[in-house]
Amino acid sequence: MLPTPQAFADESHFTAGQNGSYIMGAVVVADAEREAIRAAMLGLRGRKKRGKLHWHDMKRDARLDAARTLAAVSGRHVVVVGTTVGAAQQERGRAKCLERLVYELHLRGVAGLFMEGRTRQLNDRDIRVAMWARSNLPKGAQFAVTHLRGGEEPLLWAADILAGAAHAALAGATEPWDLLAPGVAECVVPVG
Repeated sequence: MLPTPQAFADESHFTAGQNGSYIMGAVVVADAEREAIRAAMLGLRGRKKRGKLHWHDMKRDARLDAARTLAAVSGRHVVVVGTTVGAAQQERGRAKCLERLVYELHLRGVAGLFMEGRTRQLNDRDIRVAMWARSNLPKGAQFAVTHLRGGEEPLLWAADILAGAAHAALAGATEPWDLLAPGVAECVVPVG
């Protein structure tokens, strides 16, 4: 049996004043790439030995460096943008994006998706959405969602960089996105 790639996903949300979009980015990782990407993410974190690397906390130059680093170690990504998503529709936006993400990942041979854990109820909701989406895949298709602690898995940081760069591009700061876009399959799904 051949090893299958896995995906690591994170999200970003625009407020209604920014066209109301929900963004879910997934980095598709082959077995052979896993440790190199982890090492690159840990390198970006630098001397800070605790906590996760987070796009939101980075300054412009650090964001460019993060996008450049991710583009150099991995080039297979999927970004799903849900539109138009009001502030009260975040969970609906997440569900619609996750549903499409399951389909897109299945097309790329991915059967396992890792996401940062939230509350137990919200994690269970993600799993229900993914299982419903799996039911729309060809008969016998396998797909599982696993939630992890964000600070413990550097591959989730890579997904945060991807989602953050997509978010920044929608806000007009396209430099990080331009570095990653050649390796990204981008999809837009209606939410509202």
